[in-house]
Amino acid sequence: MTKQLWLPSLILAGLACAPVAKADEWDKRTIVTFNQPVEIPGRVLAPGIYVMQLLDSPSNRDIVQIFNQDQTQLYATILAIPDYRLEPTGKTVITLEERSAGSPEALKTWFYPGDLSGAEFTYPASTHPRHTQHWHTQS
Repeated sequence: MTKQLWLPSLILAGLACAPVAKADEWDKRTIVTFNQPVEIPGRVLAPGIYVMQLLDSPSNRDIVQIFNQDQTQLYATILAIPDYRLEPTGKTVITLEERSAGSPEALKTWFYPGDLSGAEFTYPASTHPRHTQHWHTQS
């Protein structure tokens, strides 16, 4: 009987020592505040607080969802292009592109703290960017 309890006890001990993944690290959940309208692929967001995160998919880590602050309304599900940087930072980095006069800046890239890879957002060719601006947010 002692031998039968040994294996389940070993399995439970192993599970207790396994690292626990935080949801924010898996889905890259990021809370962003925009103080002016911002274009995202397919629409323009009004100034406000938004939640950006990756779709819960183990097979495709390039699908970005944008929600309202309490995540009760999904504004967009976007297939992004992987983007890379040479040095990670300890903060979220969001890049906005300036558009023609009278148009809101457009979300261009999003990097989660500590990651070398991020998401690049694409727009139709008729939307020509002019200037890129980097924003750092608290995570």
